[in-house]
Amino acid sequence: MNTNLAYADEQRDELINGFIVMMSPRPKTDHNLTTGNIYSIFKHYLKGKRCTPFPDGEDLYLSEKDRFVPDGMIVCDPDKIKSRGVYGAPDLVVEVLSPATAKRDKGYKKDVYEQAGVKEYWIVSTTDKSIEQYLLTNGKFVLHEIYSLNGDYPPEEMTEEEKAALLTEFKCSLFDDLLIKLEDVFERIK
Repeated sequence: MNTNLAYADEQRDELINGFIVMMSPRPKTDHNLTTGNIYSIFKHYLKGKRCTPFPDGEDLYLSEKDRFVPDGMIVCDPDKIKSRGVYGAPDLVVEVLSPATAKRDKGYKKDVYEQAGVKEYWIVSTTDKSIEQYLLTNGKFVLHEIYSLNGDYPPEEMTEEEKAALLTEFKCSLFDDLLIKLEDVFERIK
């Protein structure tokens, strides 16, 4: 058996606004490393705690018309976790942008996550090495902050003052004692 073709027959899809949409081809290395790094941060932090981290690949059922497969999520209500996926709004959803999904992640999916009551939503860019952190406030997502390892220029072209002004670590709104460092999120990303 040719193991290089192991994923050739695997067809992954999402249900978006009532339409089955085939997911993009297998993600690129930077995407996989980033989602793995985020999952690892939460997996270690949440060990022995009530909330459960999920990596990419878990079905999320939000409505009759919407079944997504986010790049990561945290679920603190164990009753939402079933054998076929997560049913109901997670507490945190992470989407890592790719050219094929960016419009949906920033548009329709963001709106559905908001309407479902997701408390925190991250839009992650491996290209910019940045995270947009949205917090649900009065039923609407509000952009809380954009964190980035890169400014307007490559790091080697930035002054020390420009580097110091970058926001490179932050707290997830769900956990007061967890500091997220972008250098950990984007570890091994070139």
